[in-house]
Amino acid sequence: MPHLVRERLYFGDIKDAIAALTESSPTPHFTHVLSVVSSASISFITDCRPGPSIPTEEVRRVVAGEKGAPPTAAVAPGTLMRVVERAGQGLRVTRMAVPLRDTEEEDLLDRLEPCLDFIDEGRKVGNVLVHCFAGVSRSASIIVAYLMRSEQKSLEDALEALKEISESACPNDGFLDQLKLFEEMGFKVDTSSPLYKKFRLKVLGQSYKFGEKISSYMFEDDPGLSPQSGSCQDSSKVEQRKTAYRCRKCRRVIAVEDNVVSHVPGEGESCFDWNRRKSGHPYNNKEQDCSSLFVEPLKWMTPVEDGALEGKLSCIHCGARLGYFNWAGIQCNCGSWVTPAFQIVKSKVDISTI
Repeated sequence: MPHLVRERLYFGDIKDAIAALTESSPTPHFTHVLSVVSSASISFITDCRPGPSIPTEEVRRVVAGEKGAPPTAAVAPGTLMRVVERAGQGLRVTRMAVPLRDTEEEDLLDRLEPCLDFIDEGRKVGNVLVHCFAGVSRSASIIVAYLMRSEQKSLEDALEALKEISESACPNDGFLDQLKLFEEMGFKVDTSSPLYKKFRLKVLGQSYKFGEKISSYMFEDDPGLSPQSGSCQDSSKVEQRKTAYRCRKCRRVIAVEDNVVSHVPGEGESCFDWNRRKSGHPYNNKEQDCSSLFVEPLKWMTPVEDGALEGKLSCIHCGARLGYFNWAGIQCNCGSWVTPAFQIVKSKVDISTI
């Protein structure tokens, strides 16, 4: 029997999903099912028990990189993000399937908000079941995030509220870190937030450490390239002025303020646990006094895309040296280790607005 979390909201496991989709359990009657399992295919569910297949009819499929999909540099183009379908006898249930593994490295954050919106819409018309395979980590993470957003609860309070209903609820440590970030961003996934940018860099660093190829889709667009003529742009965005950093030698734009990743002065070796460095020197500098900027990886950084561990960053237009990159990290003069690091030396650039 699935656990009742709030009015019209339940969470459970694969057996609960089978019951909801086959009407083998008449109470409660589910109108919406959110499947957060390794595969979006209904066969992942039906293979777990003998018997007739569950009929489905696809309504919508969202693939990263396609028109209508939210932009994210975190997910490879062509990656299936979610499928919405009608399922069950008479196609009476609306099911959304979000492929997600139960590992600490898995990207929950970029799949979170569509799940929460689906729950909101489902509760307006009927009962919603959120399930994963065992009803322990993935479904619990979604429910916790929903309580955080809908009731403005802290991660700690939301998790405690869920454990009062089911003691087995236990999101893995990686999901807990991402849910804490969700809380710090104000119960939303703000891809422009410095916190989000740090998270994305951490994921990149872990991918590099594990020997994965860092493809160019993970890099931000080159801010020095002019928008294509005839392209549609939001007029409000066109009118906004941004701080730009230009190569001092040729004046080409090499970064804008949105590309800058902030760091905490004197943070030292506490940046990322997977590759700590030792400092041993106390610093009291303010970040504005730092001699370097640290930015996201950008598409003009060809040595980075070529796969080197470290190297120089040079202006793609005139070849002037601008800074360095190192996947193991670079220490700012303020004492903070930034990992991975894409460093622009401030004395090599001029500041303007565009």
